[in-house]
Amino acid sequence: MTRTAHDGMLFGIYPGSVSGDDAGGLAAGPPDDPSRISAALDLLQGLPGRPFLVRAYIPFTDATGPGGPHATTAPETAARYAVRGRSLDLVAQYQSASGDVDGYCAFLCELVEQYGDVTSTLQVTEEPNVTSVPTLDGAYPGVHEAIVRGVITAKEHARSLGHGHLRIGFNTTPLFGPAVSFVTGLTRRGGDAFTAALDYAGLDFFPDVFRPVSAPDLPGAVEGLLRHHRHAVLGAAGLGHLPLHITEHGWPTAPGRTVDRQAEVVETVIGVIAAQAGPLRLSGYTHFALRDADSANPGLFHRFGLTTDDYAPKPAFDTFRKLVERFG
Repeated sequence: MTRTAHDGMLFGIYPGSVSGDDAGGLAAGPPDDPSRISAALDLLQGLPGRPFLVRAYIPFTDATGPGGPHATTAPETAARYAVRGRSLDLVAQYQSASGDVDGYCAFLCELVEQYGDVTSTLQVTEEPNVTSVPTLDGAYPGVHEAIVRGVITAKEHARSLGHGHLRIGFNTTPLFGPAVSFVTGLTRRGGDAFTAALDYAGLDFFPDVFRPVSAPDLPGAVEGLLRHHRHAVLGAAGLGHLPLHITEHGWPTAPGRTVDRQAEVVETVIGVIAAQAGPLRLSGYTHFALRDADSANPGLFHRFGLTTDDYAPKPAFDTFRKLVERFG
């Protein structure tokens, strides 16, 4: 996350296939193929050694045992992909029905110990502002405390182990209206210790997926959303200095949603992000996802991939590869 607009954006991708849906379930299909994932990552990364993030999710629940080791669930054994200059963007999900914040903080320390050498970014919770879906962390009690204490704890432990490269942050989805106060509430709760421990803020956003946006309006809508998040959300919370990383973005194919349009959306959104990287301090972009969960399923959440579920590239795969080469 230390890269700037002057030396290129930091790109990455979620290389798995399983995704959450809007009803609290999971969209899944054929199992992942690690060898084909590695080959696809090599193509997208381009130059060996070019910094490139591999996004992976690992949950903390009331059944999580202390001491570890802790395995990533999506994709499985994600550390195998952190080679040739690639590193993990590790998402530590907080999903404790009992509100076990102490246990979560201990879990974060164990993740730092287990994955610190191969991880660049450690995201504390996933979409904690979303309260209506049980696959997302906002549905669990104590999530605000988990973010504040988790960020501070993870940062202190990373530094104590000499992991000066490990960046600690959190993310949200777009925030409008009264929801804008979500981040301000965190900084008020955590004070200077929380603000000082943060290295970046993340944003998951999916323009023209859940609410239609016409093609001519998409560039302006993306830029407007990014400006809003920088100023009205982060700036108002005293976090205007933080790099902003797009932690998830994608556009699924489906009946009536063509593969060619997917490529156009990827090119448009990344083009806007690259153009605004300097003015809005946008440090990078991570795509969701590499592969469809199930290309035979017409459901929206099954077909976010840049490839089909048998790893056949859609046009957007090559579009993304060229954008990494151009802006990375």
